[in-house]
Amino acid sequence: MDSASLVAHASLHPQQNLHTLFVYGSLMADEVLRILLKRTPQSSDALLNGYQRLSIKRRVYPAIIPVDSKKVSGKILSGIKDFEMDILDAFEAVEYKRITVEDGLEKLLAYAYVWGNEKDPNLYGDWDFENNFICC
Repeated sequence: MDSASLVAHASLHPQQNLHTLFVYGSLMADEVLRILLKRTPQSSDALLNGYQRLSIKRRVYPAIIPVDSKKVSGKILSGIKDFEMDILDAFEAVEYKRITVEDGLEKLLAYAYVWGNEKDPNLYGDWDFENNFICC
């Protein structure tokens, strides 16, 4: 289902659950969120303990994988509706799995998109939003 279909579907189903999402890459950019969701959700700084953010060969976006001694800085997006989660799931594609994590700053439970293959040979080096993000 494309974004327009998902938005139309949501208008027919006004009762929506609200979700919290930890983001650490391209979804930290307001421009990307406005393109995908047609709005910028409320956000706050966040820290995810026990994960590492890595670059992916031939990609402009990062991945996170579990690594005990590491931390990933990002944002918590709040008030994400069911249909918006569907849009974000489609955006993140099959290489990521959506799991529940705990933010290290506010101790909030949130969803996060984690790279599905922790041993992927295409993962390398740290990825940093300020130095690696290329937008729209």
